[in-house]
Amino acid sequence: MGETELCFPQLFNTSCWKPKRPLSETVFIYSLLSFISLLTASLNLLVIISISHFKQLQTPTNLLLLSLAVSDFFVGLNMTFMIILTNSCWFLGDFMCVLYSVLTYLITSTSVGTLVLISVDRYVAICDPLHYSTKVTVSRVSVCISLCWSCSFLYNSFILRDNLIQPGRFNSCYGECVMVIDYFIGIVDTSLTFVGPVTVIIVLYMRVFVVAVSQARAMRSQIAVRLQHQQTVRAKRSEMKAAKTLGVVVVVFLLCLCPHYCSLFSDQNSLFNIMSVALEIWLFYLNSCLNPVIYAFCYPWFLKSVRLIFTLKIFQPHSCDACIL
Repeated sequence: MGETELCFPQLFNTSCWKPKRPLSETVFIYSLLSFISLLTASLNLLVIISISHFKQLQTPTNLLLLSLAVSDFFVGLNMTFMIILTNSCWFLGDFMCVLYSVLTYLITSTSVGTLVLISVDRYVAICDPLHYSTKVTVSRVSVCISLCWSCSFLYNSFILRDNLIQPGRFNSCYGECVMVIDYFIGIVDTSLTFVGPVTVIIVLYMRVFVVAVSQARAMRSQIAVRLQHQQTVRAKRSEMKAAKTLGVVVVVFLLCLCPHYCSLFSDQNSLFNIMSVALEIWLFYLNSCLNPVIYAFCYPWFLKSVRLIFTLKIFQPHSCDACIL
């Protein structure tokens, strides 16, 4: 008791307890989380502005990146709630606790759904390039993204319905933010939001990898290439480069999400579970910050658009028609 204190000293009998920390440690944690939150929101906002403003970037693949950037942007905003929880006390009331939890679940499920759509996009582009432009269009991708966000919202509202109906019903003391999901629903949720999507992503990218290797061998075996075929090869190479870049994004996301779902199958009171919960939180937020960094190294158009944004050239007339690619 000497190393803890009340979240709300005026409510001695009902208030939660929080650990005492040195002032320097508290300032460091708050500063670090605030920096990561600001950086995550800012970098993803640059991606959102770039793809939304420049018409040349509004391709089906980039629209999927836009959806992923929007969810990552909300991750940055959601970190402000996480900063409040660093001292183990919740000061914003039960309604904001529910809002924070729903937003966290929504971000996770929409990110996974968007990555599945990205895998399907790359599968069609590499394995069926002749029909890619007719099968994958901007309008169809827009509909798929809208359905992804809508279904994620309805689905998470359903699994959190008990918490939404009566906010704070599972709190054991005043100053706690707890969300409880039925065990059976938790198993179904794990299958629908992790096992199933990850299986689809792995199968599709394995197929993409096999086709890409076979195409690379076929191109190396050719000696004489006509000009028309050279243009086709260049187009395929650009699609393969996009597949590699998005593959990195997918792998990084899955690595950052795995600790959370591994903890579901472990002892809830084990040291592994306690450590994985903390690791999950940090990796999840770190992943949202890393995605724009990956774009900066792999996509020249991202750096060009950022330069135009910071020089305020996007406010010039017809700047949306600028040549970015």
